[in-house]
Amino acid sequence: MQRAQKEQLVTSLHRTFEEATMVVVTQHAGLTVTESSDLRRRMRQAGAGYKVTKNRLAKRALAGTKFEPLASLFVGPTAIAFSQDPVAAAKVAVQYAKDNEKVTIVGGFFGDQVLDAAAVKTLASLPSLDELRAKLAGLMQTPAQRVAMVLQAPAGQLARVLGAYSRTDAAA
Repeated sequence: MQRAQKEQLVTSLHRTFEEATMVVVTQHAGLTVTESSDLRRRMRQAGAGYKVTKNRLAKRALAGTKFEPLASLFVGPTAIAFSQDPVAAAKVAVQYAKDNEKVTIVGGFFGDQVLDAAAVKTLASLPSLDELRAKLAGLMQTPAQRVAMVLQAPAGQLARVLGAYSRTDAAA
């Protein structure tokens, strides 16, 4: 790889680190092209990204970003999963590591904390941002539905009572 290509790669990785909210560092040993493509496809579907990195270049790209403390995790054949959603990259990476023993979760970074593999797995078990929004919307609709039912109930009961009186008057 030529110097200009390396500089371009470092710049691209640096931009990726600046835009990401969550980064998961993985190690991969013996991952085939098909398996790697499958992992990238799953990441894209979840709104995340996955890049195989050169450790020395990745450490240079980390400089000046909030993810700089991750530099010690770049040992051996590494790749990064990254996303804007705090949970998306972790969910896909952890699920893929369960399905394929060639991928191992090394650690990650979220907020202002370096996460070990166990913390990344715990984070992956949380619902995604979209799932939380859907639950919140559902919770907000439920009280409104209940209020509408309570307000409709007296009117319905009154109509039934009036209907019963009119039937008894007509019968008499």
